[in-house]
Amino acid sequence: IEKVHPLDRPYLSVVIPAYNEEARIPPTLEQVVGYLSGQSYEWEIVVADDGSTDSTAQTVGKGAGNDSKVRLLSLDHRGKGWAVKNGMAAATGTYRLLCDADLSVPIQQVERLLPPRVPDADIAIGSREAQGAVRFGEPTQRHLMGRIYNELVRRLTVPGLDDTQCGFKCFRSGPATELFDLQTMDGFAFDVEVLYLAWKRGLSIIETGVDWYYRENSKVRTIRDSSIMTLDLAKIRWRHRKTAPAGEPVDSNVN
Repeated sequence: IEKVHPLDRPYLSVVIPAYNEEARIPPTLEQVVGYLSGQSYEWEIVVADDGSTDSTAQTVGKGAGNDSKVRLLSLDHRGKGWAVKNGMAAATGTYRLLCDADLSVPIQQVERLLPPRVPDADIAIGSREAQGAVRFGEPTQRHLMGRIYNELVRRLTVPGLDDTQCGFKCFRSGPATELFDLQTMDGFAFDVEVLYLAWKRGLSIIETGVDWYYRENSKVRTIRDSSIMTLDLAKIRWRHRKTAPAGEPVDSNVN
């Protein structure tokens, strides 16, 4: 895993996992760079390319306008979790935001996950279920499948969280390094594994509502991926079975 340690540490790192996103990554980077360029803090963007077979890597520079604060991390293809794990390890910011390549949560809402909007938690996660959240255009079937999956997550791994799968999460640097180093799931269930590890270690997790927009051509295949992710919950419990729970660190529905 690549690790970079610049002299001037950015306040915020935005980690964007990408797989065959040649159409979506340029406008996404344009919006993210445009927003962050207007902020008073230092920042960086790490695009973790999960072995794309299209021109994703070549279009990163186009969308970023050749900004030196945007870095491309080229990886072998192993899954979204693999890309996020490596992206978080390569990031150097005090806070590290996971942001999907389709920008389903507008980048402006990162302020909902940072101080002073929320207490200085170890992890602040965007939620489509917490107070203040708004969903736009989500198909009913996908919403129902998500609710069923989340109920399984609450029963088997992380109690107290209403939405573990929204791809908009912010980690303090210390917990990010610790948790993603321990992550073993390469697929979509990596979110649950990381939050499960955080819960077992007694880290503070704040869940806050965000605006979320359903995007066409999502990489998530509702039925197939839900089945795989459900099996992955059992794998997560088994792989980390020797770690004892630390208590009740979850603080949901914080605005």
